Amino acid sequence: MKAKIYKPSKTSMQSGLGKTRKWVFEFYKQKNKIEDPLMGWTGSIDTNEQVKLLFDNVDDAIKYANQNNISYDLIEGTNKKYSNKTYSDNFRFDRKDKWTH
Repeated sequence: MKAKIYKPSKTSMQSGLGKTRKWVFEFYKQKNKIEDPLMGWTGSIDTNEQVKLLFDNVDDAIKYANQNNISYDLIEGTNKKYSNKTYSDNFRFDRKDKWTH
């Protein structure tokens, strides 16, 4: 049983930072799936695939894994740098590129 601890990144459909502040603890998915030939549904015997725990910080997630003897991979995300821009910056005289209609 191996798990991964990561901080989710923002999806391309999000403009805000919702659901990106907490650390996620979830087990790796196993490859042996059960496929129902009649309905086409896919299932699994392993119920650990459904477990997804949220923690406020990475230390709590690591502490939980160590207490329960679960091996884990810590996936560190990169922090994106944001630059504040205003609408009036589009019309500045010292722009680096030309402004056209």
